[in-house]
Amino acid sequence: MTQLHFNDSTYQCEANETVLDALARQGVAIPFSCRNGVCQTCMMQSADANVPSAAQNGLKSTLQAQNYFLACVCHPSEDMTVSLADNTDRLLSATVTAIRQLNDEVKCVGLDCPMLQDYRAGQFINLYRDSGIARSYSLASVPTDSYLRLHVRRLPDGRVSNWIHDELKVGDSVQISAPVGSCFYLPNAPQQPLLLIGTGSGLAPLMGIVRDALDQQHAGDIYLYHGSHDAAGLYLVDELREMAAHCSNFHYIPCISGADVPVQYQAGRALDVALAAHPNLAGWRVFLCGNPNMVKTARKKAYLAKAAMNDIYADAFLVAGVA
Repeated sequence: MTQLHFNDSTYQCEANETVLDALARQGVAIPFSCRNGVCQTCMMQSADANVPSAAQNGLKSTLQAQNYFLACVCHPSEDMTVSLADNTDRLLSATVTAIRQLNDEVKCVGLDCPMLQDYRAGQFINLYRDSGIARSYSLASVPTDSYLRLHVRRLPDGRVSNWIHDELKVGDSVQISAPVGSCFYLPNAPQQPLLLIGTGSGLAPLMGIVRDALDQQHAGDIYLYHGSHDAAGLYLVDELREMAAHCSNFHYIPCISGADVPVQYQAGRALDVALAAHPNLAGWRVFLCGNPNMVKTARKKAYLAKAAMNDIYADAFLVAGVA
């Protein structure tokens, strides 16, 4: 057991706990989102040079040198004196420019952020409700769009998603982080076939990746499988079908795992349908987004189907509060 010194108080950290889990268990509110060491929402700083190296993976070298670390993946080996990271110089101001209902659960939120000049379609940002609450949302937009686009699914007890669905309105100002994440398209192999599999609002980054690939004249075939339990859980179906009709190398396959499967939809889970159609993924590039359990299973199955590990891209988020 180690001790965490934070805001003039001392907290116990069990041997199997992260800094984030230990502080949260004892009632300390620390901003977090993904819990996977990806989104950097839970960044903290140590007063001493005793930060486990694994807790600094993905951080810029300048931040590492200042003893910044990610609380959600930090297992301290000795006592630490920690503080919240000062995000004021890293957050960007954005204005809500559009809100569109995509289905009963998902809204598309448009954000204008003049300070954000460079990002990759498929990356994600952290959207802050206030200084202590933020969530990660992938970008469905491409850099040539006039504003950023997020697909926000309402969660039953989601403090940020319900705020967005019920209170956020056009003209409101919000704060966001700079985009991060490695799940995006690179034009280095324009003939390579692409396989994209997503569930729910995991369509957002896949939509951005497809649009970006087509904008950059990707010549290989692009297959997008989007899955839900029923037709009501899917969205942008007509828009994606229209894209497929105008782009000969883009193929869109909406999948329904429930019993009621209308005409023009594939029966079964998106992952199963995709791998049945493409059993050999040698030489393919694979993008996986959505439910973390699906993403974890799909990584393994794509690898077993001979996709190279460095050709499998995914950014899966855990629902806030789920370890």
